[in-house]
Amino acid sequence: MELGINTFGDTIFDPQTGKTITHGERLRNMVEEIEMADKVGLDIFTVGEHHREDYAVTSPDVVLAAGAARTENIRLSSGVTVLSSDDPVRVYERFATLDGISNGRAEIMAGRGSFIESFPLFGYDLDDYNQLFDEKLDLLLELQKGGKINWQGEMRAPLENVEIFPRPVQDGIPIWIASGGTPQSAARAAQLGLPLVLAIIGGSPYQFQRVVDFYKQIGVQAGHPPEKLRVATNSHGFIWDTDEEAKDLFFPAISQAMTNIGRERGWGAYSRENYERMIEPDGALYIGSPETVAAKIVDLRKRMGITRFTLQTPVGTMPHEQVLRTIELFGTKVAPLVRDAVKDIE
Repeated sequence: MELGINTFGDTIFDPQTGKTITHGERLRNMVEEIEMADKVGLDIFTVGEHHREDYAVTSPDVVLAAGAARTENIRLSSGVTVLSSDDPVRVYERFATLDGISNGRAEIMAGRGSFIESFPLFGYDLDDYNQLFDEKLDLLLELQKGGKINWQGEMRAPLENVEIFPRPVQDGIPIWIASGGTPQSAARAAQLGLPLVLAIIGGSPYQFQRVVDFYKQIGVQAGHPPEKLRVATNSHGFIWDTDEEAKDLFFPAISQAMTNIGRERGWGAYSRENYERMIEPDGALYIGSPETVAAKIVDLRKRMGITRFTLQTPVGTMPHEQVLRTIELFGTKVAPLVRDAVKDIE
């Protein structure tokens, strides 16, 4: 059972400090967060790619490389790389570079992206949304094999007998497929035998059980061994000394962030009532004391069989000291409880 942190590098107005953090300060803070996660023994740190004012990170591999130079053990992954609007060759070259700096700790989490700003920015047509991802994922998997590459598609120039450098330390950089829970994404990952990451930010995690079952069924039918069909989840959350303190500290930030996104997408305002519902045992938020959060992660493992869980924190902007403290509690308090419980499950 792997445990880690995910962040998008949020840079919106912080209701606690009354300030909006700059992109530069948030990027520097993220490197310290990676360092803290490594120090307290977490397994993985993932960084999301966006191309908009309220998130600081357009190049996860650059942030991760800065973290790699200050860490020793933690694995480092995008969360996600918007593969549809990027060049797979450049993606693999960048993460192979990260793999060298980190001595074999790089991963790629590939997704289509829940925001669309990168498509017009880099000259892609949204009508090609699905074809772009399918074709570029096919090329990325060819690159993962190493050696001389021969590849041809419709959305990019062909490659003839070329090699990609630098060579990674690992024998092929691990590639995960990120999904919001659609059967199509699960089926794609399963047929390719790739591990699946589910972003669970609303409702109940257990609504995704059918997606997990479908993924594993399709994967086995495609001839992949069950142990290769790994499932991870990513959920919003925050850890503090007590449940009430955690809830009160996290609400202003997540409320503002989700209300801002909801305004773009036609959702209603993010209410305290909805927030409290999602903190309940079957809800999508992992907020509370170390004991509360650990119990909820263990239950997720028991019921859905996940092998990796990442906590997305902060959601919105919070004081850096609070973010570091929640990472510290995750590694020193939550992780030991979860790992001990998982031994009994296994």
